Amino acid sequence: MARRKQSGFEDLIEVASRLPWWAGVVLAAIAYLVLHPVAIREIAVSGNLKTLGPSMVAQLFKTLATFGQYLLPVAFLIGSVISVFKRRKRNQLVEQTQARGKQSALLDMSWREFEMLVGEAFRRRGFTVEETGGNGPDGGIDLVLRKGREIHLVQCKQWKALKVGVDVVRQLYGVMAAKGATGGFVVTSGQFSADAKVFAEGQNIELIEGKQLLAMIQTAKASGVAATATMVQPMVKKDIEKVDSAPACPRCGGSMVRRVARQGSNAGNAFWGCSTYPKCRGVTAIDQ
Repeated sequence: MARRKQSGFEDLIEVASRLPWWAGVVLAAIAYLVLHPVAIREIAVSGNLKTLGPSMVAQLFKTLATFGQYLLPVAFLIGSVISVFKRRKRNQLVEQTQARGKQSALLDMSWREFEMLVGEAFRRRGFTVEETGGNGPDGGIDLVLRKGREIHLVQCKQWKALKVGVDVVRQLYGVMAAKGATGGFVVTSGQFSADAKVFAEGQNIELIEGKQLLAMIQTAKASGVAATATMVQPMVKKDIEKVDSAPACPRCGGSMVRRVARQGSNAGNAFWGCSTYPKCRGVTAIDQ
């Protein structure tokens, strides 16, 4: 479905709603402080043709600033309010999913709620999350994850009946190549077909099924950040059982999390990595 064209005012609100609420408030204050002096500035009117042009330009800026000193702060403040409600909604979705602890919790959501839940799951794992909503010429990408210089793309499929097929994974792979993304995730409330799983192997694409997403939500910390290595292996039941036995980081003494190497000679092997990665790069082998 094509997205309706938005006004500039609506675009400002949408941009502000994607930022932390306090950032919108700061932008509103800056906009007013910058534009208000321009709006109240007196413009000298002269009959001299040489100064007529500059005077008209100054008057134009004064007129724009007169309206902008109120419109821009209002747009940013509305965006801040929306940001607060979106954050509260994401937290509620996580809490409700954790409380139910069943795959039916994912199936009962709307597709929009499912995207918000997935975004929050990655946000709590140390990623900066941009919600795109799958609109526009981006191959249906719903989320853009950033950590440092790395970018990961996410497609969310809240399908209640059919298995997610290989075409969806191929589509994501094509967009990853076009945008130069480090990797990608396809997240579904259900399952993937065998062909989809085969294609994803070795392509830096992680397939996360409903049960694995539940494991991510159940083990997510209510606050703070749990950093992950590039292309984190989703936690499944056997991983969760090992959390309590995680050793202390040999470098900083902090907690460690289970990860899976995605590149190099150790690709596919599990290891303990420091939870503060990339600040600390301490690793420890896992006894098999």
